Amino acid sequence: MLKEGQKAPVFILDDDQGKKVSLADFKGQDVVLYFYPKDMTPGCTQEACDFRDNWGAIKKKGAVVLGVSADPVKKHGAFKEKYKLPFTLLSDEDKKMLKQYKVWQKKKFMGREFMGIVRSTFLIDKSGKIKKIWSPVSVKDHVKEVLENL
Repeated sequence: MLKEGQKAPVFILDDDQGKKVSLADFKGQDVVLYFYPKDMTPGCTQEACDFRDNWGAIKKKGAVVLGVSADPVKKHGAFKEKYKLPFTLLSDEDKKMLKQYKVWQKKKFMGREFMGIVRSTFLIDKSGKIKKIWSPVSVKDHVKEVLENL
């Protein structure tokens, strides 16, 4: 399990436009890295819109937001456009980063077990260290908690 204070695992993923994005691109900035199960689902849409609605306050604190799921680039693009999300969504279809961050786990739902993304957020500081981890995340008031820790 990843711990607060340790170096955040590096990554390079395609964003919602198909461009390569790396953690190193944000050196010197705080990064709110949030993992969510699926585009266009109720909880994930609410979480994304909460980050959108607090985007000004997040930017004012000098931070960026990166959302990550296993959805393909094209689906991320549609999700971002539909909800006017001002931040980057990253696609991890091969689940390499999801496994690095230990958010790809066995889940249970309605008596069924399956592998999936545990909704989680990592606050990564300017030097690339994990400052705070929320896992699993409860969507209600989550963005408020993130802002308090920035």
